[in-house]
Amino acid sequence: MGLFLPDWAETLIIVALALAAAWFAHAVAYRILTRLLGGYAVFFDRLLTRMRGPLRLVMLIFALSAASTVAPLTQTEQTFIRHILLAGFITVVVWLARTALNLWTELHLKRFQIDVEDNMLARKHVTQSRILLRVADTILLVIGLAAILMTFDPVRQYGVSLLASAGAAGIVVGLALQPMLKNLFAGVQLALTQPIRIDDAVIVEGEWGNIEEITATYVVVRIWDLRRLIVPLNYFMEQPFQNWTRQDARLLGSVMIYLDYTTPVDAVREKAKEIVAASKNWDRGVFAVQVTDFRETVMEIRILASAPSAGKAFDLRCEVREQLVSWLAQDHPRALPRVRNDFRDTGPARGTKDTAAAQLP
Repeated sequence: MGLFLPDWAETLIIVALALAAAWFAHAVAYRILTRLLGGYAVFFDRLLTRMRGPLRLVMLIFALSAASTVAPLTQTEQTFIRHILLAGFITVVVWLARTALNLWTELHLKRFQIDVEDNMLARKHVTQSRILLRVADTILLVIGLAAILMTFDPVRQYGVSLLASAGAAGIVVGLALQPMLKNLFAGVQLALTQPIRIDDAVIVEGEWGNIEEITATYVVVRIWDLRRLIVPLNYFMEQPFQNWTRQDARLLGSVMIYLDYTTPVDAVREKAKEIVAASKNWDRGVFAVQVTDFRETVMEIRILASAPSAGKAFDLRCEVREQLVSWLAQDHPRALPRVRNDFRDTGPARGTKDTAAAQLP
């Protein structure tokens, strides 16, 4: 360079200038591409956003490779730089693969909407795509990390000897990786069989809620009071639980009411039908009013009504209870449960005097 600098300083300057030039070139190129393709289509917007990091790393690797051929490096330093470049190349490949998978999944799921009434197909695709994406992400990360570690001679020699022996060390490694592998296989099984889907209404550990998120290792259940229940992924493959929307989001809501035996059941049936028909939560499907049991002092009346979702079924049941009780209190107060006492005047007991008569003059 014509400068009286030690080799290490000259190398440092060359590498720094090369990396800075690559960083600047990437920023300029990215800005130009954003102006040319940004807003043109959703695909290009997502592509530019997700490819920014990997492309920057690619340009930095090329800059470092070019700088290493010019800088006055020793054999040891050249070996070290080549090692870094190899690790960087593996990282770029894994990063690009993960970016491509994420981009494809995002564009694929844009066609489906979960926030609609009939969302069974959408929830199926969203659940399957997200689980398989997380499983693929995990596999790519493990493969990339293993490939980088195998570039080190000690690790590579240990790996070869481990595969050759397949003895106690292999058993120890297998036991150490058991939780991760268990969740990995559970994720694949869950994606294929789909006992749960995104937004399913479930009861887990006595808590009612909706499936909010499914990751590679756990599931987030959003409880009705906005708490979050974190459940291991393999729980849904090994433990029983209730899924209210496994085949269909529609549900039957039931209201049990206990009334006096003198209650006019036909009037209750007509009023319940009027309440349900006026509700926006009823799907115009199932409706029934039946006397289902006789108790000692009351009879049990069950009101059934269908709703398009679990949340609307709950709201519909509350509407029926509130309006029916108000109607009974106003129009049929004697229909409400009551206790009857039978008082009879049997006269004074034998051998006693009538106190009232004894007080007469």
